[in-house]
Amino acid sequence: MFAEALETWTIHNRINLYLLDSLAEDHLSDLSASKGRNVGEQFAHMHNVRLMWLKAAGPDLLQDLVKIEKGNLLNKNLLHEYLERSGDAIHSLLDRTFTEGRVKGFKPHPLAFLGYLISHESHHRGQIMLSLKQSGHPVDKKVQFGIWEWGSR
Repeated sequence: MFAEALETWTIHNRINLYLLDSLAEDHLSDLSASKGRNVGEQFAHMHNVRLMWLKAAGPDLLQDLVKIEKGNLLNKNLLHEYLERSGDAIHSLLDRTFTEGRVKGFKPHPLAFLGYLISHESHHRGQIMLSLKQSGHPVDKKVQFGIWEWGSR
């Protein structure tokens, strides 16, 4: 079961990267009508929250990962690299916590932690899609359907 849970995280992270890679570079600055974080900042936030959990529950897995500070210039290559690397580190954390049976600083258990991470990032993925739509840059239909193709991502 833990192998399937780890694969679920891997698929989820690939979906995030698939969406990011489908965007035009200049659409990273798109904002929703209700303001808040722009598209690039949403992706950066996902990465930064991963680092927050790594710091709390597996600081040895931080290695040379760095937080994306507010105001940093964001581009697709940087975001892709950071999300890929923090995704790998979270995979390692999940692997460890499934074996140990607990996540430091999180209750109730590692499988719920996986659910929490996916729920959090999926929420932001929805915000990204809304920001793009409201900015006049809706995500291509192929990508809109592609983010739900977990069996082939």
